[in-house]
Amino acid sequence: QVRLVESGGGLVQAGGSLRLSCAASKLTFSSYVMGWFRQAPGKELEFVAVISRNADIKYYPDSVKGRFTISRDNAKSTVYLQMDSLKPEDTAVYSCAAAWTTTIQTTLRAYNYWGQGTQVTVSS
Repeated sequence: QVRLVESGGGLVQAGGSLRLSCAASKLTFSSYVMGWFRQAPGKELEFVAVISRNADIKYYPDSVKGRFTISRDNAKSTVYLQMDSLKPEDTAVYSCAAAWTTTIQTTLRAYNYWGQGTQVTVSS
């Protein structure tokens, strides 16, 4: 069965950086648009970043634009999220997701597979 496994979360001070990874298995990785979402305590799941199948298109919401960078390595079936200049409000569980589509997607319902998530905590 398809598996998406995130890693790289942890505790970091405000202004610091973390790099999240999401390794996919049992998936034709290069055929999927990949996205990152996050959920803070008491809040809804929020779109963070998306990358097209061949990495030529990337999109971010204003809340993370200029601080977060999504990338992918299709040979390794892995998508990354580089997070710089972290803020306490970035604290959340971060999950990757895969969408069987040809266009980038920012809505939850577009994604077919989800990882379990990794905790990111930013202290002030």
